[in-house]
Amino acid sequence: MEASKKEPLLITDKEQMRKWSRAMRSQGKSISLVPTMGYLHQGHISLVREALKLTNLTVVSIYVNPGQFAPSEDLSTYPSDFHGDISKLMSVPGGVDVVFHPPNLYDYENDMKRNKNDQGVCKEFRGAGLCSLEGLLLLSLNCLTLSSLMLLSFGKKDYQQWRIVQRMVRDLDFSIRIIGAEILRDNDGLAMSSRNVHLSAEERGKALSISRSLLGVKSAAENGHINCRELRDSVIQAVSEAGGRIDYAEIVDQESLQAVEEINSPVVFCIAAWFGKVRLIDNIEINL
Repeated sequence: MEASKKEPLLITDKEQMRKWSRAMRSQGKSISLVPTMGYLHQGHISLVREALKLTNLTVVSIYVNPGQFAPSEDLSTYPSDFHGDISKLMSVPGGVDVVFHPPNLYDYENDMKRNKNDQGVCKEFRGAGLCSLEGLLLLSLNCLTLSSLMLLSFGKKDYQQWRIVQRMVRDLDFSIRIIGAEILRDNDGLAMSSRNVHLSAEERGKALSISRSLLGVKSAAENGHINCRELRDSVIQAVSEAGGRIDYAEIVDQESLQAVEEINSPVVFCIAAWFGKVRLIDNIEINL
């Protein structure tokens, strides 16, 4: 079989995943994990390619984690094409070694009953624009303990997730490298996302207001306009006038994710907005 057509081992059981990773580490193999919710696009594939360069073995998880959805998002509408995902992974030169595809990792049904008055499993961490922090950290910790990792690869489109997991790994003193890969965009500038498939042609055109306004803010900041309230208002106005409904729009410090009033150090502008029934996220780093 050609190297580019290597079929990955499919693991669905947590204990089997743990045994495999421990066996590989006992042989001196390094392991990377690329966590995904499936319906893979070129952004995901770029993370896989990067992971393949850095470790001996690569695991891709495909798990639609209920805890990472906003209270108003419908989990059942998240797109899925598992066989298509496997084909895409097999087309990557070198191929991946394992696809971890568990049916469920947590007892969310009981959690949701306990948190019914809080609108779901997790409270929304709006200060830095992160939804479902608890679900993310639970998943990350589970993957860390299951996989004996040396490297965990995130896309910077989920900027807050990347930074918070990075901080968690540092604080818990795990010997794991967390990398963040740059956002990949379609030719029109829209950040690649599995959810984009649900946008109508009209909604997609309107959604371009997100990336265009973020670029405008970066240009303005580089030209001396550093008042964050004014910059935020300009993006909110542009996206709202295009028909988007703002979920959050925040300018925060790249490391601490704390909101800032003026840009005088590296920051990131994070935004989430609804176009139709699709919630899109995007961000742009501003390094002054």
